[in-house]
Order: sequence, then structure tokens, then C-alpha cells
Amino acid sequence: MTTSNSHLDAVLQRSNPLVQVFADDGRFPNNEKLPLVLYQNAVKLPQQDPAATFEAIFHANEWSGSWCNGIYPYHHYHSTAHEVLGISRGEASVRLGGDDNGQTFEVRAGDVIIIPAGVAHKNLGSSPDFQVVGAYPQGQKWDMNYGKPGERPQAERNIAQVPLPKTDPIYGKDGRLAKYWHLQQAKV
Repeated sequence: MTTSNSHLDAVLQRSNPLVQVFADDGRFPNNEKLPLVLYQNAVKLPQQDPAATFEAIFHANEWSGSWCNGIYPYHHYHSTAHEVLGISRGEASVRLGGDDNGQTFEVRAGDVIIIPAGVAHKNLGSSPDFQVVGAYPQGQKWDMNYGKPGERPQAERNIAQVPLPKTDPIYGKDGRLAKYWHLQQAKV
């Protein structure tokens, strides 16, 4: 973690991530160069205002533009930014990578999903208290794409130009994200 704030350091728990690459399925470009990373139980959240904990961690690690809500109940993706989702309350079934080549994950409070540009995501169902905090690498502005044929050419150009983030949104400069994404970049 890049901050010296002991309160933030205390809430982090080391988590062995699930790492998954999603291939282009014809509808969604996904991202064959950068894997999706899911840290399960990565953050021990306080009962009072858990969203603020994620916001502080993301901000400390140079991920900005944070918001607090849920995950849309339809497939969508961002072609101009990577995205992190911190599950701050409840649980959900989330489909990542689209219907054809995707996979469904069960996520709960304390989990973190790091979604590379181009990877489709959708909420299949959640608990009534489900809440997510999202953010983007500093300087990246998100867009919305839905898998429509006309959006694909520009989306592919955008995805190819999205820079890697400077840090892991949870574990900072020493986090595993940079290693997974830089290694993937080097193999291409």
C-alpha cells in the first residue's frame, strides 16, 4: 500500500487472487492481453461506512473518480478505462466476460474485482443490501459500451490505447496487479 495511514494498512488482508483472461466472443472484445483479477476477502471492512474505507484505499493508491452504487443488471464494458469494484456490502452473482466466453463469480463484502478495459460485466442478482465502490486509474475517464456492433471499431482502438495503472488499487505499488498486467504485456 502506498499510504502510511495505519488505519488503512490494518484493514488490508493478503489475498491470493483469482486471475482470468476472457477471450473476444464476437459481441464483447474482453481483453486477451490483461487478465481480470479478483481478490477475495481482501479488505476487512468496518460496520460503519464501509464504502468510505474503499474510497480511501483507492484514493491512496491513485485510483480516482470513485462512485458508490451497484453493478448494472445488463452487460456493459468500458473501452477508455480500467475499473476496480470494491464490494462494500452484501453479496452478488456477477457475470464477467459476457454470456458466451464468460464466467459467473460469487462476490461478497470485502472482495475486490479489477476489470481491464473491454471486459463485460453484469449483475445477475444480489442481496438487498448490495453496495459497490468503483474507481478508475488516475487520469482515465470511463465510457459505456453495450456490445452493439456499431460501437466495436472505436472501442477496439480505445482499448489498445488505455495505459496501465501506476499501482494496484488495493495493495499499491507492491501489489500483484502490476506484475500480472506487465507480465501479460511482455508476452504479447
